[in-house]
Amino acid sequence: MPGRATRPGIVASGAGHRADTLGLMADSSAHDGTERPARRPTAPDGLVVVDKPAGWTSHDVVSRMRRLAGTRKVGHAGTLDPMATGVLVVGIGRATRLLTYVVGADKEYTATIRLGVTTTTDDAEGETLARTDAAAVSEQAVRAGVGPLTGDIRQVPSSVSAIKVDGRRAYARVRAGESVELESRPVTVSRFDVHAVRPVHAAGPDDADRRDGPDGPAAVDVDVTVVCSSGTYIRALARDLGAALGVGGHLTALRRTRVGGYRLAEARTLEELERTPADRPLTVTTLADAARATFPVRDLTDAEARSLSFGHRIAPGAPTPTEPVAAIAPDGTLVALLQSAGPQAKPVIVFAPA
Repeated sequence: MPGRATRPGIVASGAGHRADTLGLMADSSAHDGTERPARRPTAPDGLVVVDKPAGWTSHDVVSRMRRLAGTRKVGHAGTLDPMATGVLVVGIGRATRLLTYVVGADKEYTATIRLGVTTTTDDAEGETLARTDAAAVSEQAVRAGVGPLTGDIRQVPSSVSAIKVDGRRAYARVRAGESVELESRPVTVSRFDVHAVRPVHAAGPDDADRRDGPDGPAAVDVDVTVVCSSGTYIRALARDLGAALGVGGHLTALRRTRVGGYRLAEARTLEELERTPADRPLTVTTLADAARATFPVRDLTDAEARSLSFGHRIAPGAPTPTEPVAAIAPDGTLVALLQSAGPQAKPVIVFAPA
């Protein structure tokens, strides 16, 4: 869901017709008499920052990355809806064990909010529920409206979110005709910056053939940047801003530009990744470099590295603002993630073989 980081996992899903949208060849079938392409060499353990295209689910991206990485051990850190684009952090091999920590990092988005149109999903993928003339909504009013939605707030997720209600996803219950009421939850919106406010025609996502003419209802598009904690729904911010201004609102565009220390500038498109020569493994961000981008770092001695590789505790290091801490061996490899345990530091995950 847009703006919503969910639990990372190693997931299976075919890209289906979306493979055709990028002009990429899907895996051939052994049943059609054609020869199956040679398997690409297995990629080393590490992370890949993907620029997810519009129209693809996060599971579709993982499915494609499994083929490109030559392994099924692939997962992602934080779901993006098909409508959304941008940073999707993908873990390969042992790096999937880092995703639990990456998914909890803060995130940055650029987005466009349309005021004056309300939809069933709070974004452009739903059906239009109502239109309200928003011509009187000023830029000053918009800037004032984002104030109460900034900082530590309580947010009610969209009813079509992936949150489970009595064991079933909320969106599944809504599609089955049930009424779903989700409780508010605490989130932090560190930044909610308004960049542009412009009048537009009040078209909704299902209004391709609508022709209201110049006297039809007016809407207002608002371009924003949002920095927020994991679990924040950007489309819920759009909904709540519209409600506060009395005209309703929904999200029309969303691009994730950062997840923790991983930025859009380092992301690669699927087309770029596909151009990796078939006889070469995919290039990844190594375990050590990925850990350095995510955690405080402790440089180990040779003796400490050996002890940790056996799962033993070691003496505590210098205090750090957050934990766990990435424990790096003298040769630059990631040995373990460390957590304080009284007078010692204990490994919570060990990466280096004993």
